[in-house]
Amino acid sequence: MAERKLSKPHKQRVIKILIAASEVVPFAKTGGLADVTGALPKALRNLGHDVRVVMPLYRKIDREKYGIKDTGKRVNINIALHDHEGAVMEGVLPGSDVPVYFINNREFFDREEIYRTPQGEYWDNNERFMFFSKCIPEMIKAAGWVPDVINCNDWHTGLIPVFLKTIYANDDMLKNIATAYSIHNIAYQGCASKEMISHAGLPWEIYNMHQLEFYGGINYMKGGIVFADVINTVSNKYKEEIKTPEYSYNLDGVLRGRDKDLYGILNGIDYTVWDPATDRFLPVNYTPETIEGKTEVKKKLLEECGLKYKENVPVIGLVSRLDDQKGLDFIANIMEEMMKLNLQFVILGTGEENYHRMFHFFRDRYPEKIAANIKFDNGLAHRIYAGSDMFLMPSRFEPCGLGQLISLKYGTVPIVRETGGLADTIKHFNFKEKKGNGFTFQGYNPWDLFRAIRVAVDTFKNRAVWEKLMHNGMKENFSWDMAAVKYVELYDAAMHNKNLQNA
Repeated sequence: MAERKLSKPHKQRVIKILIAASEVVPFAKTGGLADVTGALPKALRNLGHDVRVVMPLYRKIDREKYGIKDTGKRVNINIALHDHEGAVMEGVLPGSDVPVYFINNREFFDREEIYRTPQGEYWDNNERFMFFSKCIPEMIKAAGWVPDVINCNDWHTGLIPVFLKTIYANDDMLKNIATAYSIHNIAYQGCASKEMISHAGLPWEIYNMHQLEFYGGINYMKGGIVFADVINTVSNKYKEEIKTPEYSYNLDGVLRGRDKDLYGILNGIDYTVWDPATDRFLPVNYTPETIEGKTEVKKKLLEECGLKYKENVPVIGLVSRLDDQKGLDFIANIMEEMMKLNLQFVILGTGEENYHRMFHFFRDRYPEKIAANIKFDNGLAHRIYAGSDMFLMPSRFEPCGLGQLISLKYGTVPIVRETGGLADTIKHFNFKEKKGNGFTFQGYNPWDLFRAIRVAVDTFKNRAVWEKLMHNGMKENFSWDMAAVKYVELYDAAMHNKNLQNA
């Protein structure tokens, strides 16, 4: 289906935008959501808009390092008939003048991790982010700064549009705020028992199949989809996929019901962070004109990972959360055959314990071909993107994907499954026309992945063709400056819809 075009604003004006999220780079990160909410505000600010961010103040956020101060403002939030105080703190997004508000509450946010420990999810996550969402309207009232639109993100803030259109619907200060709801990963929805309606202080009349009810309980993400003025997800392909039973995790009917208000906007990447010409984590910087510098990075990467450099042997990199979504079961099925190919494999990530064991097993079995780094290491991630020849993303589903966008910038050729944002950004290399920027496969089958890897390894032998592939990728532009313009159009659509409702 063709990409739906957002209608452009009639005239440029300053929009007041509040971005609400559970994680924001560099303060707290577990996935791509944080990258988006850390980069998009700066790009919106560069367009001249009044943008601010709000997130929880977790224990691991260094208040001194980021200059986080107490504003003195407090909000009192009733959850399950108990009052909980939220202290409003304030800092700025590093590298910008974008204000960031932090909601501080020791009971809910003074914890070792953001969502979970190795033993599992925090038992009260539903109440934690119910509290955070309910703080937002009260924080706005306390601060006296009223946004034109709130951009809510994923299930953690799905209740914000619900609160605004129910218990705050007649509040003179808040009733004109529009909401945009961004879905970064529909697999995580915030399902809870129906009693949470009472805990939140919401009216029971919204507990029905058309609004908050979900298989006998409630669903925070469904609330965001139903009550927001517009909805977007992070690629046009994923927008279409989540309207099908295969990808929607039971929300396809709800999304089809809001199809006219559902948009796909591809994420960008921050080229001030991800650029081999300036990357501070690389031993040697390089550009398309000095591409030979990439070989030096490759040598240093292999040395760091305990592998020997071999001139004509390609290195495949994998930087990923280690779980089923990322297609790691495909890799498990083909690993023995992969090891028969002339390649080396460098892995970085953490996740499910069975994949930790799997990569350790194959590392021990093939110590000259595999380096398994089961940890989080930002610097090493940069060096893998730069020092690898190919980058592997065989995802079951991938709403947008950032790894393939980063790898293109570094001249590292992606091998991806054609799903979500991977399908929107990676085009299979056409050998005759010398067009395309990677290697793709369509099927949900590990041997389709193996064939794509084998084609890539064979292509690597032809240096002239491979350099053309590298340069094709490095010429791509997926900057946040481009994506931010689309988000401004999205906010304009949200405000237009809100005005129609209020008319």
